[in-house]
Amino acid sequence: MSRRGGGTVAASAPAATRRAAQAASGRVATGGRSAVREVVLVGGAMVLGATLVLGYAGWRIWARGQVDERQPADAIVVLGAAQYDGRPSPVFAARLDHAIELWKEGLAPYLVVTGGRQEGDRTTEAATARAYAVARGVPESAILAEDTGRTTLASLENVAAIYRAHGLRSALFVSDRTHMLRILRLARDQGISGHGSPTTSSPYEATVERTLDALAHELGALAYYALTGRGDGGRTETGP
Repeated sequence: MSRRGGGTVAASAPAATRRAAQAASGRVATGGRSAVREVVLVGGAMVLGATLVLGYAGWRIWARGQVDERQPADAIVVLGAAQYDGRPSPVFAARLDHAIELWKEGLAPYLVVTGGRQEGDRTTEAATARAYAVARGVPESAILAEDTGRTTLASLENVAAIYRAHGLRSALFVSDRTHMLRILRLARDQGISGHGSPTTSSPYEATVERTLDALAHELGALAYYALTGRGDGGRTETGP
């Protein structure tokens, strides 16, 4: 300042410009870090939210499968599973054994068997179930069948038609533990008043790995139905 005033001002101009550029650069860097931090926070919140939703849905599936609501109904409805040339798979046999037990307890006058013919099959799941039940003491006159459904939803739509044709209203559904929540949800949407009585001897419960695999399948199928209102696109249930 003691030197010529004009010279001092001129000399300080480049320094001021540099300070302004540095400040602007700092603001850009800070803004970039803030944007990244926000993306990370939003992504983390989404992952946490999805984990909580999946965890809750998984708990609902598990909890529903622990409940046995056996009680009188218009019919006992057993969901189909894999069969091999007229011989039910272990998964299917476990379901059928439990359904036949319930019928013999006198909980319903009818046993409804379900399941169509999968690709390459020579017979249907329903025909296999009917023969299995008759061989164990259930009279033909007590058995109703839907034999075209290839998914849980398709089978329940056909069961609803059978119910309307026979004036039936309530159902006691039989399947595996992990399957029960979805069955009851779909049955309700078809206008069937249903309760569940899951088998406790399914091979799906033989190992933790198989149980988790069945649980994952049900999570996907429930999500697909919730989003599209359609069935899972596969068999009613697969079996070993």
